[in-house]
Amino acid sequence: MKITVAGLGYVGMSIAVLLAQHNSVLALDVNASRVDQVNARRSPIEDAEISAWLAEKELNLTATTNAVAAMEGARFVIIATPTNYDSRTNHFDTSSVETVIDLARTHAPEAVIVVKSTVPVGFIDEMRERFGYDGIMFSPEFLREGKALHDNLYPSRIVVGDHSPAAHEIANLLAEGAIRKDMPILFTGTVEAEAIKLFSNTYLALRVAYFNELDSYAVSRGLNTREIIEGVGLDPRIGDHYNNPSFGYGGYCLPKDTKQLLANYDQVPQQLIAAVVESNRTRKDFIADQIIARKPKLVGVYRLVMKAGSDNFRDSSIQGIMKRIKAKGIPCIVYEPVLNDAHFYHSPVVNDLSEFKDKADLIITNRLAPELEDVEDKVFTRDLYGID
Repeated sequence: MKITVAGLGYVGMSIAVLLAQHNSVLALDVNASRVDQVNARRSPIEDAEISAWLAEKELNLTATTNAVAAMEGARFVIIATPTNYDSRTNHFDTSSVETVIDLARTHAPEAVIVVKSTVPVGFIDEMRERFGYDGIMFSPEFLREGKALHDNLYPSRIVVGDHSPAAHEIANLLAEGAIRKDMPILFTGTVEAEAIKLFSNTYLALRVAYFNELDSYAVSRGLNTREIIEGVGLDPRIGDHYNNPSFGYGGYCLPKDTKQLLANYDQVPQQLIAAVVESNRTRKDFIADQIIARKPKLVGVYRLVMKAGSDNFRDSSIQGIMKRIKAKGIPCIVYEPVLNDAHFYHSPVVNDLSEFKDKADLIITNRLAPELEDVEDKVFTRDLYGID
């Protein structure tokens, strides 16, 4: 069976590798460098298991920039292209997904189209109506950056927004490639599947925001945040997971998904969803004020990425902190090994770690790292547990 996967980011790469164990997978991307890396069996993204599987496993996987060759003869076309949040329209920019759907309908008219990119609620119904084709469905992904293949091999659940035989077929393909075999598999309506994705990520954002506000309270009152969190987490209904304070939620999914869900609430009464989005802004203001109060002469920004094992710093919370303290006239330098530029938003990039630690009189980091232990007295973080 030929399966086309469009998009070689975290979602697309992990799915392509998963399915290439038992199927012929042709991966499509507009970035020739990513395509060349995959064909050379090197991962274009930071994911240890994807790198290992490409190097060591027998995978029927080829990448191309040729859309026609990628589409022709495909049984499934899986779309994993980016849908960035457009602040002008208050909705995801779904143009890349729509382009791939159009290509699939033109060059693989018999193919079932499975959208993995996160989309607004109601998007798939719009596409079905526009293209006059019911073989378009949505299957949300629940992956972590840097752990994308792992989360496909050991999925928490498989959700497909359709009840057709093709929906069962794609669910079986995803399950076949997984190592875990007892995962729940859920078939829902199309719109319900879209909502599952947005509500799942907004709940995670809410949990991050909750423990961050707990931490803000404790810091403001001179209390021990860790003791409070541990006491709260002993309630089994709350649990001791996903509770490590940070500079705010960020990364590729949570900021845009919470804003998209809020936009989908435009005709529905709500308070909580808006509060989650606003809480993240408030947390960044609070953290920035804590840093400014220390009156540093030069702040070192250690890593722009949100967490270990990731090379993505899109919408990372530390960037929001950096922007706020620079607005108060405090200069910054940046240490970020995955960044090749000499400057990041007019702040010098210093990729010699020793030089970076020597120059900065205060170092801010969203997550602690062993390589900062020798300058612990300079470090400002809210990381209590050393985990993401």
